Amino acid sequence: QVQLVESGGGLVQAGGSLRLSCAASGRTFCSNLMSWFRQAAGKDREFVAAITWSHGVTYYADSVKGRFTISRDNAKNTVYLQMNSLKPDDTAVYYCATHPQLKYTDYTGYDYWGQGTQVTVSS
Repeated sequence: QVQLVESGGGLVQAGGSLRLSCAASGRTFCSNLMSWFRQAAGKDREFVAAITWSHGVTYYADSVKGRFTISRDNAKNTVYLQMNSLKPDDTAVYYCATHPQLKYTDYTGYDYWGQGTQVTVSS
C-alpha cells in the first residue's frame, strides 16, 4: 500500500502562483513514477505532469507546459507542483497518483491516489 497526501491548494488571483505538495508513505518503491492530475467540476480527470523518482525525468500536459514545474525530494518522499501564471481554467481539484498500470496519462490505470486539494483561480 502507498499513502499519498496532498497539500498547498487555495484561492489565488489569475496570474498568481501556488505550490502543491504530495507526501508519499508506505511502499513507495513500488513505482518509479509520480503524477499530478486535475479534475474540474463536470469534467473528466486529466493528466497534468509526472516525474520519475530515479532520474527526475518529467512529463507535462501541453496546457501547463512552461507554466507548471514538477519536482521531487527523494529524501522526503515528496513531489511538488509549482504552478505559475495561473488561469481561471486551472481551477480544479488536484490529485497526485502513483503506480500506473496503463499509459501514464491515463488516470484509470493508477492504483494509488491522494485525497485531492482544491485550487481556485479567480479572474
